[in-house]
Amino acid sequence: MKPPRTMPDKPQDRKRVLLRLGQYLSRHLGMVITALVLTVTSNLLALIGPALSGKAIDAIGSEPGGVDFSTVFYYCGLMLLFYAVSAILSYILSVLMIHLSQKIVYQMRQDVFDHLTELPVRYFDSHQTGDIVSRISYDIDTVNASLSTDLLQIATSAITVGGSLVMMILISPELVLVFAVTIPTSIFFTRYMVKKVRPLFRKRSMKLGELNGFVEEIITGQKTIKAYHQEETMIGRFDVRNKEAVDAYYMADYYGSMTGPSVNFINNLSLALISMFGAMLFLFGHISLGNLSSFVLYSRKFSGPINEMANIISELQSACAAAERVFRLIDEPPETPDLPKAQEISHVQGRVDLAHVKFGYDPSRVIIHDLNLIAKPGSLVAIVGPTGAGKTTIINLLMRFYDPDSGQIRLDGREIRQITRKSLRLSYAMVLQDTWLFHGSVFDNIAYGKKGATLEDVIAAAKAAHIHRYVMRLPNGYDTILNEDGMNISQGQKQLLTIARAMLLDARMLILDEATSNVDTRTEQQIQAAMRTLMEGKTCFVIAHRLSTIQNADTILVVQNGEIVEQGNHEELMRRGGVYANLYRSQFQ
Repeated sequence: MKPPRTMPDKPQDRKRVLLRLGQYLSRHLGMVITALVLTVTSNLLALIGPALSGKAIDAIGSEPGGVDFSTVFYYCGLMLLFYAVSAILSYILSVLMIHLSQKIVYQMRQDVFDHLTELPVRYFDSHQTGDIVSRISYDIDTVNASLSTDLLQIATSAITVGGSLVMMILISPELVLVFAVTIPTSIFFTRYMVKKVRPLFRKRSMKLGELNGFVEEIITGQKTIKAYHQEETMIGRFDVRNKEAVDAYYMADYYGSMTGPSVNFINNLSLALISMFGAMLFLFGHISLGNLSSFVLYSRKFSGPINEMANIISELQSACAAAERVFRLIDEPPETPDLPKAQEISHVQGRVDLAHVKFGYDPSRVIIHDLNLIAKPGSLVAIVGPTGAGKTTIINLLMRFYDPDSGQIRLDGREIRQITRKSLRLSYAMVLQDTWLFHGSVFDNIAYGKKGATLEDVIAAAKAAHIHRYVMRLPNGYDTILNEDGMNISQGQKQLLTIARAMLLDARMLILDEATSNVDTRTEQQIQAAMRTLMEGKTCFVIAHRLSTIQNADTILVVQNGEIVEQGNHEELMRRGGVYANLYRSQFQ
């Protein structure tokens, strides 16, 4: 039984998200400073252009034939030079920002993946795999796009707006008063839209994560879906989630796209007012035609970045929502650290004691009520019982994937919380009913858990698991490359490979959680016989529904409703005629 899946995500503060992004930027301070210098230089050179244009216009004069061509050509040449240098610097800056964003996203994705390895099993039990993949791929890519383009646009806009404002004040302070009306209007409207749009983009990222999680489940369950002819049902369910994601996209983009045109209208209104009042000032001789022309150009440079900022506000909101999800994952508390006095355990004998253990994945729903168990060193302990009785939960507690709510679990007389998790888990070799193989050779997959394993060691383990003959029939034997999750071999063969992997480990204890559920009965008996020989003197825990596989167990624990209701060997339990006997007869009679 696994804990219920929940989505405990809560919105983070925007300032905190920006602070975290700033921390990533600070890791590449040299590139950031270089980018700032290039941005300032490029934009200052571009800002000189309108002033030179005004000088050239004044050199033309108002009288026919009174053009000072040398002055006009001089200022026009300077304009071309400054604009050319500015364009070159802008190109270099764009390339630099691409490299900077790649480094930041690489580090961010590395941090996310590293943190995933530190998270407790509880997190993966309560979050969809597709949603986690969405955060490490789509959400980080969204942040990448914003860093490489929007960040540069913000820096450029800030410099351009500030520089243009200074130049306009120097040319005509009276005309600058026009912006005292339009700029506050733009700011208040933009702030209103940001507050309205931000939750929509957060919902958009969440719905996409849910959609990816659903798709991941559907892809992995295609055989079951086709076997039950549920294609139309799953298409209908996908349509519902797909529509929710599309609607979330539409609402976010719809309201996000309103900001740019609205701010653009306000800024165009400022241009009309500048033209009208500027003409009046020119008529009264308070401003020259060249200065008026320069002021108009600077006003466009001043309002242009504001328009662009309004247009990219939706992209910024999307990036902030994506960054929230990424940082929320990074901020998830890691697995509880070992106690300060926890020590590594060595020379394990294999005695396991559970005393009055109580546990529930959800505090309101207790699964293990009062579990007491003694497993002697070298014994084979079988755990049986109906589905949901708590068999797999016992294994989770033994491996410290979860800690009990109360009671104690001891290994060789030491409470397992006084033992480091690493040494505790290395004391067990474990084979689960959900087999896991990775992209690599057969040799690599079997030798995965034992550093320095030789080919002879791997072959011996494969022979004990009755998989050696099959491996030798493969094109390249033990060098044959398996696909991701071993999709080019059968489920039973995958299980045999994972059993061989467990046999190779030099561990004093072995856990088999339905490990032989996908092999035939004859092979299962052979594996059990080989395992008894291989695990002689070691403690073995076996969870099995097929009771024929555990008749030779030293101790059989019958678990029901989180409690051990019967305990003994096969003959003793059959003579009692209790729960175990009824389970056995239901399978064989």
